[in-house]
Amino acid sequence: MIAIFIDGDACPVKDETYAVATRYGVPVALVANSSMYVPDGMGVELIVVPDGPDVADDWIAERALPGDVVITADLPLAARCIEAGARVLGTTGREFDEESIGGLLATRELKEHLRGAGVMTGGPAPHAGKDRSRFSSKLDELVQKNLRDYPDA
Repeated sequence: MIAIFIDGDACPVKDETYAVATRYGVPVALVANSSMYVPDGMGVELIVVPDGPDVADDWIAERALPGDVVITADLPLAARCIEAGARVLGTTGREFDEESIGGLLATRELKEHLRGAGVMTGGPAPHAGKDRSRFSSKLDELVQKNLRDYPDA
C-alpha cells in the first residue's frame, strides 16, 4: 500500500492532505518534533520524533519508497526522497523531480551564501488560497497515478 508522509512541522496543507488521503484510503504519517492534533478515523498516524537537526527528515527519508508521496518544503529532504523513488510535492503544489531538484538545491545554496554575506534575499511568499487549490489538485493527481503505477505497493 502506498503511503503519504508529511514533514509536519509548519506544514500549511495538512487538512488538504487528509482529505485526499481519505478519498483514496491511503494512510498518512505526519512526522513532527512535537505532538499535534490529528483527526480520528482518517488514517493519519502522528509520529513524534526527538528534537534535533534533521531527525524528522531522516525518519521520512529512511521509509519513503517508490509509490509513496512525500509532502515537504524542505529541498534536501525532497532530494533524498526522490532518490529513494518517492514522488515529492511542495506545499504550494509544485512537484519536485529529478529534473528540477538540482537547480533548486543550487539556488537554495546560493541564497544561503548571500544571507551569510549579509545580503537580504527575502523569504518564501505567503501561502495563498490558490496554493491550497493547486496543492490539492496535484496531490490528487499523484495519488491516483501512484495507485495505478504501484498496485501491489
